[in-house]
Amino acid sequence: MRNKKVLFIVQAALVAAIYVVLTIFINTFNLASGAIQVRVSEALTILPYFTSAAIPGLAIGCLLANLLTGAAIYDVIFGSLATLLGAVGTYLLRKHKFLSTLPPVISNIIIIPWVLRYGYGLVMEFKGADWSVPFYMLTVGAGEIICCCVLGTVLLNALAKVRSVIFPE
Repeated sequence: MRNKKVLFIVQAALVAAIYVVLTIFINTFNLASGAIQVRVSEALTILPYFTSAAIPGLAIGCLLANLLTGAAIYDVIFGSLATLLGAVGTYLLRKHKFLSTLPPVISNIIIIPWVLRYGYGLVMEFKGADWSVPFYMLTVGAGEIICCCVLGTVLLNALAKVRSVIFPE
């Protein structure tokens, strides 16, 4: 029983650490946050497909990454919540390989545009109307599809081959 708890904690900590490192790396190219973001660390949101330990690991990793990259407090809170909800959704859909990539995309499309608009005050006006939230839904959604659906699927298929070694039951 004790070994399972230790394994869970170690896996969660490793996921959090990898998420932070990937986010800080991609942040050097200004792609970790903002209106156009391709946060490659979001590909890790496929990991709850393999282990429930990835859920707290992703949430803590996102929280730490947001703090370390200087995100606004609303982004720290709601961005971490979006990643947590996406990770839980991935875990709940783990029986469906393709569908398991969608919860992080959906949670980020719903939550992050509001953070960009009201947390950062980023405004996208067109012909006198505020199109910020719909515009950021498109840009954030595109980045999430690249990271979660494309890179996440590549990661899922690569890890599936060594599942029993990396994620022992």
